[in-house]
Amino acid sequence: MYSDLSVILPRVLIVSRRTIRKNKFVDFVGEYHLDLIIRYGAVPVIVPRVNGVHMLLESFEPIHGVMLCEGEDIDPSLYQSGGDDDVSKEELEEIRRLHVSDTAIDKEKDSIELRLAKLCLERNIPYLGICRGSQVLNVACGGTLYQDIETELGKHSKVDGSKVQHINYDDYDGHRHEVEVVEDTPLHHWFKEEELNERGKLEIRVNSYHHQGVKRLAHRFVPMAFARDGLVEAFYDPDAYNPDQGKFIMGLQFHPERMRRPEPDQFDYPGCPSAYKEFVKAAVAYQQKLNTSSSSSSVPSQLPTKLDSEVEIKRDRIVRSFSIARNLYTGGRGTMHSIKESELEAGAEFLESNAALSLQQQNRLKQMGATVRNAGSYIERLKLNEGREKQARNVMAKMSVEQLSDLMGFYHMMGQICSQVLEKKLNGMH
Repeated sequence: MYSDLSVILPRVLIVSRRTIRKNKFVDFVGEYHLDLIIRYGAVPVIVPRVNGVHMLLESFEPIHGVMLCEGEDIDPSLYQSGGDDDVSKEELEEIRRLHVSDTAIDKEKDSIELRLAKLCLERNIPYLGICRGSQVLNVACGGTLYQDIETELGKHSKVDGSKVQHINYDDYDGHRHEVEVVEDTPLHHWFKEEELNERGKLEIRVNSYHHQGVKRLAHRFVPMAFARDGLVEAFYDPDAYNPDQGKFIMGLQFHPERMRRPEPDQFDYPGCPSAYKEFVKAAVAYQQKLNTSSSSSSVPSQLPTKLDSEVEIKRDRIVRSFSIARNLYTGGRGTMHSIKESELEAGAEFLESNAALSLQQQNRLKQMGATVRNAGSYIERLKLNEGREKQARNVMAKMSVEQLSDLMGFYHMMGQICSQVLEKKLNGMH
């Protein structure tokens, strides 16, 4: 019944960032990104920053969207021609001293992300670039970057009072600066209810975690916002922007997902999550176009609309089932009285139908880094009551040891993240 996950939820690729923890490399992605992608109805697929992954990107198909976010500075050799370097060797040394965590070049991450960006541009796959991700997009299209904003813009600034602090290590998450939003752009539409500045222009205060930024914007892009020092803070491709038709190519230098108030789930502005919402909308539409085109040769033209509505119903049932399962895991037997047996069937059928993996699918899971983590504690959380435990064991008994290990590690990780966020969304529908 639910045999193909790619038909149910669109897949959004996100490349991890590498750090060192306990003397070992660890890959991670910011939780707010995953949170919003799942909230609006897509599945984040994390591409590990591992040597050689840039040669294995076909293994992550189908790709319905790509979101690239934070990371180290992009290798300057990828965008410099050799004659436009405005930073001396002495200045570079000072920059590396001030921004130690960002100036360590990661060439493998550069290779992975530039390949993905160019793939999106070739196929018109929806792309959302946040911070470094916006810089990757600009470089992929022939644009250039400031190696250090303060050093380079400070040299050429001709407007008094135009200096902007783009990073503040003493007030890292709290720091904000103003940007002026360009009219008739998606960003203006998302924040149109906010106040105008003294010049009658829409202005918002954004967070800022970067010491680099767009120097020469690639020709295909149109700016959506400027800082007071003239730096481009947001841009998009107007010829590739129509979320309802699966089109979305955009870069934001700031982090709207982290522009939050102290209250839970309260953003600085109502428009902050809009980029994610419209991006996922485009990924859903792009997925539907792919599914429709792949079946057009054998399916009558009147069927896709009906199939789309059926897919939406299936998706809602699966999401509801996983959300209920999470309540059972965390709340135990005390929550059973308010739950119907049938509400869990959609999730159980989905898991069971995905139990038999082809060799190719198994290899793909391994390449994506699907491993067994904390399997013992996961099994402990399945102890609900005698009948439910028996049903769970019956499903698991149909899997091989390798399949069980891969699936349990993968679905447990995704289920935890997915159910926590979608629970809030589903409860809001009632």
